[in-house]
This record gives sequence, C-alpha cells and structure tokens, in this order.
Amino acid sequence: MIALRRAAARAGSGLDGDRYSTGLGPWSPIARSGDGLTLVEAEVIESLARDHAIRLEPGGTRRNLTVRGVRLDDLIGRRFRIGVTLLRGVRRCEPCSYLEGLLGAEVLDPLVHRGGIRVDVLEDGELAVGDPITRAD
Repeated sequence: MIALRRAAARAGSGLDGDRYSTGLGPWSPIARSGDGLTLVEAEVIESLARDHAIRLEPGGTRRNLTVRGVRLDDLIGRRFRIGVTLLRGVRRCEPCSYLEGLLGAEVLDPLVHRGGIRVDVLEDGELAVGDPITRAD
C-alpha cells in the first residue's frame, strides 16, 4: 500500500496502478461490481485502537480511501461524488481471513459490518486528499 495525495480514478476500472485496476488483486478473476474502489471510515480505525488495542498504520485496512464524517453504509445503492469523480456505492467490504493474516491481528469480529464499502467508478476523475463527499442522486 502506498499513500498518495491524489490518484486518477477510471470508470469501470478503479484507481490507476491499483492491484484490481491492473488485474492482479486476489479476487480479480471474479470481476465483481464494486471492486473498483474501497472506502473505510477513519472513525472505525480509531475505534479499533480505542476499543480493541489494534493499532493500524495508514492503509492498514487495505482500503483505497479513508474518509471522515461520512456514514459509508448510507452510500450503498447511491451515486455520490468525491470531489468531481462520480461513484456508486455497491456493497459492504467485509473483513476476511486474508486481511487478518496480513495484519497479524484479530480484526474479523471488530470489523464485521464496519469494514467499509465497495464502490464502482462511474466517470473518470481525480481523487485528492480533502475532497468533499457529496450525494449525486
């Protein structure tokens, strides 16, 4: 995982250079809707440290973007924008044993229904740190 200040998002693909955009992600052969981009709430990451003594480095959740002040479940099934980029929330991004193995921490239970969401990129655009999230429907 590499932290970036900005990244190009491509419709039907995801983030330029991301393992799913290049077809190298573990689930890439399945080609499911929602694999283009993943988001997680900063508040969830903070609660892992506070309530479970699990401290993750930036990017530790393996999600593409960390957001603050937005309930991501409210975006499932909706179109929204991050900055100017049009997206659609598809489904929850539940934790898995693969993530737990990478982290070496028991995160399955604390992240159930809180692991973020999977998103489709509907229009090409650029995402940048600090971009607002707004509803588009």
